Amino acid sequence: MADPLSVSAVPPAPSVEQLLVLLAQRDALIAALAGRVAELEGQLGKNSRNSSKPPSSDGLAKPAPKSLRRASGRKPGKQQGGQGFRLEPRAVPDEVRTYVPTCCRGCGADLADAPLVGTETRQVFDLPVIELIAIEHRAQRRECGCGAVTRALFPPEATAPTCYGPSVAALATYLLGRQHLPVERAAECLAEAFGAPVSTGWLSSLLPNAAARLDGFLAIAGEQLAAAQVAHFDETGGRVAGRLHWIHVACTDTWTLFHLNTKRGRVAMDAAGILPRFTGVAVHDGLVVYRQYDQATHGLCNAHHLRELAGIAELTGQAWPTALAELLVELHVAVETLKASGATRFPARPLASFGKRYDTLISEGKQLNPPPPRTGKRGRPALGLDITVGGSHCSAVW
Repeated sequence: MADPLSVSAVPPAPSVEQLLVLLAQRDALIAALAGRVAELEGQLGKNSRNSSKPPSSDGLAKPAPKSLRRASGRKPGKQQGGQGFRLEPRAVPDEVRTYVPTCCRGCGADLADAPLVGTETRQVFDLPVIELIAIEHRAQRRECGCGAVTRALFPPEATAPTCYGPSVAALATYLLGRQHLPVERAAECLAEAFGAPVSTGWLSSLLPNAAARLDGFLAIAGEQLAAAQVAHFDETGGRVAGRLHWIHVACTDTWTLFHLNTKRGRVAMDAAGILPRFTGVAVHDGLVVYRQYDQATHGLCNAHHLRELAGIAELTGQAWPTALAELLVELHVAVETLKASGATRFPARPLASFGKRYDTLISEGKQLNPPPPRTGKRGRPALGLDITVGGSHCSAVW
């Protein structure tokens, strides 16, 4: 088969047939180059908002956020007739303060002996004054009749003549590990908000000490995640000591487990220990290595679907990708509303209606974007749309 990116040399006196062949080769070359240009332009236009590329790949020129929902015309905030939410009062407050009027607002008379006709209440939720308390532990030494002197044991938190206790250590660990405060800012927070002027050296020792105590928890978390009916899996790059590592995560609504590895693929996922024994529904971003765990059922993340659909809409100008994205968001809202009401099943009739709309949009996408011809070259997809959303066919490979 002739290379579409080359044209035969023109003979000295070409015949009509030869010229037609040359023209056909030229047209094929132009078409191939135009397709390649469109493919490269599509790749340059990809970012974390319209494809599965991670936000870290956007660099400094991050795209502006763009909602996939159409404007509803409603004002922000609670809607008329919608369910409201408020801070509920406590049946038994921690403290009660009573205020007594002293004089009549009408005639000015003294109200000290006036009858009580009613009381209004308002509860204010606030933080108490937070300050360090110093607990002095005194271990006595007693001398036995035999002459031996024995000292009582100090509690485990009393490790030095003066030291911070486990509550301060727990709060500091939370600020570092969950809120991701730098060590110096965590020290500043503890000093200014809680009156605990800790040293940065002591703070730096907390996370390694906490990690050393997590073996039992990690084993339980791994068992719970491996046995879950549905779990979410992802991986993202991160710098450790200046080198690229991969942070692998497995999570449900109640359990989250992170695994750090220098590898991204199967070796690291096996080392994390969840996917090799997971038999539920694994929801992920479609990275091909996840599919190697064929004992699990696989589902693709709808957040990635929404970004891919936004990219298809930008590339083609077609209406169905936006309509499909809106349908997915609408379906998600419907599911969350049903869960909030205590329902455990989606009603059959609305579900069938959603399914019909879904199938219609997928069919429209297939008709407007038929499968592209194979290039015969590995490693580079043909220009076009390979449509796979959920169980139907809708991920862009342009």
